[in-house]
Amino acid sequence: MDAADGLSTSRSNLDPSPSPSRRRSWTPKRVMGATSLLHLLSIPRLRWSSSNEDDDKVELTRAEVESLRSEIADADERESQLKARLENIDEVLRYARLCGYLHIRSRWTQLPGEPPIIDDTDVDDWLPRFVVLQAQCIYYYLKSRELSPLESTMLSDVVEVGELPNFVPEDGKTRHAFFILTRQGLRFECSSGCGIQVDSWVRAVRGDCKLTGDAEVSSKTSGSW
Repeated sequence: MDAADGLSTSRSNLDPSPSPSRRRSWTPKRVMGATSLLHLLSIPRLRWSSSNEDDDKVELTRAEVESLRSEIADADERESQLKARLENIDEVLRYARLCGYLHIRSRWTQLPGEPPIIDDTDVDDWLPRFVVLQAQCIYYYLKSRELSPLESTMLSDVVEVGELPNFVPEDGKTRHAFFILTRQGLRFECSSGCGIQVDSWVRAVRGDCKLTGDAEVSSKTSGSW
């Protein structure tokens, strides 16, 4: 019995059961330690080494900074120009009586005493222009989005308006044509692939200039082409 008691005592000493107080004190400490470790690992932007911090840095020279500023200024300027062009197109569409693309070329009429003008009817110098009839003026733009016209003609200077014979350029498509003659002797010849467009321009300019159809008939028969 003594031996058994001694054996029993030794087993209890070798495998002691932890008391509730000891179990409660050990478990929270272990949990708190794990929580603290996880909290430490989840800290945002935690730098494990100083080399990564150097990799995130971007250093610019003064010239590069000035170049970026210049690009931003150019972008702002271009944006303002585009807005101005849109406003100009909107104004043209709102207030212009007629507008559209026409092929234009100019010729000077022969004045008294001048030598005969060389016949250059075969010269293909027709250039596309965006033509606008607004108020008392005809404006010739390079393109519809341009802010300033290349040239203009006052309706008060127009003395003749009439149709010209159809012709076929190198592209093989028939074009309808008309002319506008100014008192200075400058003659604008305009052509389009649409006959309705040409008729609209002839009627509009002739009506605004209060011209009859007799003047352009005589010019059509005597003028050079």
